[in-house]
Amino acid sequence: MRQLANWQNEENYVIANVVVVDPVTGKAFTGCVGVKEGKIAFVERGEPQIASMPIYNGNELHLAPGLVDIHVHLREPGYEHKETILTGVRAAVAGGFTSVACMPNTDPAIDDKSVVEFIVKKAKIAGMAKVYPIAAATVGRKGKTLCEYGMLVEAGAVAVSDDGEPVASAQMARRVMEYASSFGIPFIEHCEDPSISAGGVMHEGYYSTKLGLRGIPAYSEEICLARDLLILNSVRCRFHAAHVSSRGSVELIRQAKEQGLPVTAETAPHYLSFEDRDLETYDTNLKINPPIRASEDREALIEALKDGTLDCVASDHAPHAAQEKQVEFDKAPNGAIGLETMLSAIVTHLVKPGHMDIAGALALITCRAAAVLGIPGGTLAVGEAADLTLFDPEEEWVVQSDDFYSKSRNSPYIGKTLHGRVKHTFVEGNLVTASLLGVTS
Repeated sequence: MRQLANWQNEENYVIANVVVVDPVTGKAFTGCVGVKEGKIAFVERGEPQIASMPIYNGNELHLAPGLVDIHVHLREPGYEHKETILTGVRAAVAGGFTSVACMPNTDPAIDDKSVVEFIVKKAKIAGMAKVYPIAAATVGRKGKTLCEYGMLVEAGAVAVSDDGEPVASAQMARRVMEYASSFGIPFIEHCEDPSISAGGVMHEGYYSTKLGLRGIPAYSEEICLARDLLILNSVRCRFHAAHVSSRGSVELIRQAKEQGLPVTAETAPHYLSFEDRDLETYDTNLKINPPIRASEDREALIEALKDGTLDCVASDHAPHAAQEKQVEFDKAPNGAIGLETMLSAIVTHLVKPGHMDIAGALALITCRAAAVLGIPGGTLAVGEAADLTLFDPEEEWVVQSDDFYSKSRNSPYIGKTLHGRVKHTFVEGNLVTASLLGVTS
């Protein structure tokens, strides 16, 4: 068998001697995967039974569908000093992601078909992870005028959101839902009441008082979510709650699902890894919106992932230049990068403690994530694109700032020990991580 390190740009080949992890069936087994012309040709247990194709040795790594992240900020156009589409998709494939959906808080916002087309074209030129634009719900993300959803969808947008800001009024939220429903696309809401959260920089509680930092109560998120769910009861639309952070939000979503409302929801890895007490370091990489909350919130989020109340995990990859984060905590912008550490965070905080098995945890960042947006990917089905991730779930590593392919370094995991590391990423049968060798961002 050949070694993947000696990859030869094959069109047809087999990856053998791997632990195949199928998140759709929930099964993991020793086997092999065949690829023909960029598509999955077969998935089999045991050794390959075909002799007419080159066979590559997977060296007992785990092989899963390419990972899917439905909430990233690629920053281009407008904020190329933080990230570009090229550096963003490099970070994606380095982290095992073959499909990402990018948020519209760019400059200009993704509120016109020309911006959607620009992003799609730039991603195609980059030739790494597939990029699915999420368009603005309102013009300029200002909450006053609806965008032309039909043209945006025709250009390639897969959802609408004013992420970074909530849709300010209940009446506008209703109009967004009505319009989005006519195109069958999700409305992704950033749940926050700015009149409550304004000026806050961390979760309101014991530690905000101890640290002398202005707090953001959990009900800032929950009030906006409750409002939208009440509207959703009358205006049926595919509604998705972004970056859920509180146990109160979990309960609202659980109740809505029990009532049969068409709601989905995500959380982010940093809410599973950290608690508000971790901000005693005043590390600005932990300044995130919504904020990292208390231990009981983290525990509720984990339980919600286990029982299906929360549908998936998304990185909320939010790059910022070093000088922007190297300021007083109050003045630092919100956000952290996450594409290159998300798989490791999932393994470390869900799999290793025994909350979920590897197939169930991977479903959160593959098939279940893709299903939220209705995009391809996240499966090992025969005939689907050969988007594949090979990783070692046992490798232990300490995150260093020099590890990242992202243009930015604002990760809360720097200096932390994580388990599980991506080794190879294939997009439509091509080994794209090989092209990262020697590349700097």
